[in-house]
Amino acid sequence: MRYRQSFLRDLIYKFSIYGDFLVGTPFGMGNVNDTYQLTFDQGGVRLHYILQRINSNVFRDPAGVMENIDRVTDHILTKIRAARIETKKRTLRLLREPGGKPYVTDDQGNYWRAYVFVENARAYEVLETPEQAFRIAEAFGEFHELLVDLPGKRLNETIPDFHNTPKRFERLEEAIRNDAFGRVKEVLPEIEFALSLKDEAGTLLRLNESGDIPERITHNDTKSNNILIDDLSGEGVCVLDLDTVMPGLSLYDFGDMVRSATNSAGEDEIDCSKVWMRFDMYEGLYRGFIKSAGGFMTPAEKENLPLSGKIITTEIGIRFLTDYLEGDSYFKIRRPKHNLERCRNQFKLVRSITEQMADMQALLKE
Repeated sequence: MRYRQSFLRDLIYKFSIYGDFLVGTPFGMGNVNDTYQLTFDQGGVRLHYILQRINSNVFRDPAGVMENIDRVTDHILTKIRAARIETKKRTLRLLREPGGKPYVTDDQGNYWRAYVFVENARAYEVLETPEQAFRIAEAFGEFHELLVDLPGKRLNETIPDFHNTPKRFERLEEAIRNDAFGRVKEVLPEIEFALSLKDEAGTLLRLNESGDIPERITHNDTKSNNILIDDLSGEGVCVLDLDTVMPGLSLYDFGDMVRSATNSAGEDEIDCSKVWMRFDMYEGLYRGFIKSAGGFMTPAEKENLPLSGKIITTEIGIRFLTDYLEGDSYFKIRRPKHNLERCRNQFKLVRSITEQMADMQALLKE
């Protein structure tokens, strides 16, 4: 949805902010929230901010989302300052309204937040080098490590059962039974492939229930474009899109990195012959994540790193398939069969990951 300039201007001035509003433009390619980059003039200097509407259809407790983000970013900032690390790009900085809350609401009750824009760094939809994969995984691993000792109560579950793969399969099977939009007949091969993976996809939760894999504070949406890479140093410097930061499993995050960063073509590629898992990118991810997160991971977490990519890619594939069967109500689409195309893309990647499982296991044993 596009908003008028006057609306964006009035909204951003609800935050404690200095300078003159110049323009707001749509920003990024997110599938859930509405995001704008705002340009301000502050004493003759152009500065930028990110203004974002939280999608309350997806995040039913926007205040709980913002409580999580506020706690996490404050804790990270405190720790990196204590370590005397340069902080300008290392974590998102929330703006606050005069009463101190990190969000405001509009006349329709929508929740909005604003961040300081991180300059001279960018996100990559498709990674170009194994070094970039290493840096991204290193940064996500550092994110985990910094939050191991987060004090206080357990974080809010912003989307309950977000990576509960068995429940994702239950939702798919319900969508198949209902067939509300008459689409089941055109996706029978996809349904058959998905259901063949149902038992294996529950492995991570079973290991958590047995106590072999502990609950962590996790990002839960570790796509390669959710890390900013510094233009000068090439480092992964800032973790983005913190809506889904909540209790989870470390392997959720590593698995989603594998899903997004190793894909040779990106999740929107229609031609599945162009889709495969790039093993050199996987190796970069593995070495980067182990470097920063390996110190606190259990043996079972490390042993299941290769399988996690297959499981999370399967999960995202069935989510795209379920949304297609339910009438495209969750993910934003740009064409009629967009979610089905995304599903086929992910399932092709699952096949490629499976074919290279032995190589991943060999890397683990080094």
